[in-house]
Amino acid sequence: MSPVQQTFLAANEASEHRPLIITLFGLFVLATLAITIWAGRQTKDAADFYAGGRQFSAFQNGLAVSGDYMSAASFLGIAGAIALFGYDGFLYSIGFLVAWLVALLLVAEPLRNSGRYTMGDVLAYRMRQRPVRTAAGTSTIVVSIFYLLAQMAGAGVLVSLLLGITSDAGKVLIVALVGVLMIVYVSIGGMKGTTWVQMVKAVLLIGGTLLITFLVLLKFNFNISDLLGTAAENSGKGAAFLEPGLQYGATGTSKLDFISLGIALVLGTAGLPHILIRFYTVPNAKAARKSVNWAIGIIGGFYLMTIALGFGAAALIDQKEIIASNPSGNTAAPLLALHLGGVDSAWGAILLATISAVAFATILAVVAGLTLASSSSFAHDIYANVIRKGKASGAEEVRAARWATVFIGAVAIGLGALARDLNVAGLVALAFAVAASANLPTILYSLFWKKFTTQGALWSIYGGLIVAVGLVLFSPVVSGDPKAMFPDVDFHWFPLKNPGIISIPFGFLMGWLGTVLSKEEPDTGKYAELEVRSLTGTGAH
Repeated sequence: MSPVQQTFLAANEASEHRPLIITLFGLFVLATLAITIWAGRQTKDAADFYAGGRQFSAFQNGLAVSGDYMSAASFLGIAGAIALFGYDGFLYSIGFLVAWLVALLLVAEPLRNSGRYTMGDVLAYRMRQRPVRTAAGTSTIVVSIFYLLAQMAGAGVLVSLLLGITSDAGKVLIVALVGVLMIVYVSIGGMKGTTWVQMVKAVLLIGGTLLITFLVLLKFNFNISDLLGTAAENSGKGAAFLEPGLQYGATGTSKLDFISLGIALVLGTAGLPHILIRFYTVPNAKAARKSVNWAIGIIGGFYLMTIALGFGAAALIDQKEIIASNPSGNTAAPLLALHLGGVDSAWGAILLATISAVAFATILAVVAGLTLASSSSFAHDIYANVIRKGKASGAEEVRAARWATVFIGAVAIGLGALARDLNVAGLVALAFAVAASANLPTILYSLFWKKFTTQGALWSIYGGLIVAVGLVLFSPVVSGDPKAMFPDVDFHWFPLKNPGIISIPFGFLMGWLGTVLSKEEPDTGKYAELEVRSLTGTGAH
């Protein structure tokens, strides 16, 4: 049977069991909505909405952080990258995991001690409030929206495959459905509802991945060497499939591209706004540190299992079938589930439906976290402290956050509908690159450099933001490449697909330059207070 025939058979099998697939999706959505409504009834003030009342334990927060972090890019994207590019694809897993060491060692504990609800709190502690909060809010919203687009586009690909939707109107409807659910989760449940949804999603994702890993290893009698050997043989690339260079080794530019991507992935995590706000949901810095330890363990286990997901797909499915289903390999994990159960069997359809429902759960949980981060930053940093100059009540802040959720959701639906058929890799890379270029330098300088000034913070955030976005706009991600967002035009001049190698050092440079050229005298007294608070937790909220 040819790969194309197999793909059609898989699609027919999915259509025969479509009621089962829709039922599983419906059950998950109803269950998470029930959790959200229950949590919403317990959300009484701003601390509840923004930080879940700081009542979550280290393990619960670690589980929620895992749910927030293991996005559609992790579950669907990495499995597809490994299935198509072998060793080079697995390096994404390594990059995502190593990034947590930066978050643990440099950011988690000091940030929990120094802030209250958002990144802007840390910066505003020793600098002029209105300009730095505006900059922090702007950066948070930009990063969140680009990350949101990637998740929305992923949802469109996944649900379209399962429900057999091929029309543009149908795909737009799917994106709109995800957006509406996202608005409901955040506006009703706040941080409490979002956290519980993320915890449920993490358990489902780990459970589903464990099941697929067990079934893959069972196929090869738990011999990983046989699994890798079969994957290399079936890929058509032989030993090169298990060696570096298949995707990033052809030219000097591609090698540089990989270094740039690696820098963005490793440093970007510690600046992602939806990850940073999770450190405020625990009662103290010790719990924040422990929650990152739990997250590293859970996420590390998951990324190890991506070996079975990716190489299992390469070993058991013809590459042409994977590419025929989705050119980027984003459907490799669901197709693997179908093949493990049997393409022409009900068990295969059940596995396909289950893994796809888990992937959909992944997308919903992550978009809820991203929306909460951006709406919280708007309400707390821009509305309460810039527009209202610190005179807004907690109830007014929460109301503003809910309206911001609706607005950001509407923007994400509109842009997601436009991006439904585009390459989402550029959107994910942009989110990580902006976070590493704008947010991370400013946070580190603010926490650890006594002479850092308001001008340094503004130059760092806006400089990193503008350069990261600008380089991606004029890169092969957007134009001048068959897989670009706009493949029919060519206005690119930057040769790399990932701007991190330029934009991240530029963000740090601008923070330093803005500070040394500033006429403002740094408030050393405030820095001393911040240093004591960040290291000891004295006076922390």
